[in-house]
Amino acid sequence: MFNKDIYSLLGLCARARKLSTGSILINDIRIKNVYFVIIAENASDNAKKKISDKCQYYHIDYVIGGDVDSLSHAVGKDNRVALGITDKGFANKIKSKLGG
Repeated sequence: MFNKDIYSLLGLCARARKLSTGSILINDIRIKNVYFVIIAENASDNAKKKISDKCQYYHIDYVIGGDVDSLSHAVGKDNRVALGITDKGFANKIKSKLGG
């Protein structure tokens, strides 16, 4: 599902400072500053539920895919369980690469 192109785009997002992660991600979802969220498949059940429920409540598209190590490596940070894309262009490009 996730391929090299998607990880490259995530790296570009990180360098352009168009990513939201960690505790800031939940707040950005609340204020609708995020257009698309990626949650790692091997994230804890609690983290998956918390983030996906927020996304559903605030009508933000999300996908569960990739793993913590690959997502973290793509953005150059450690232990990133979820990534929020704060740029509409990047979000649309990643969604189209994922087939949706």
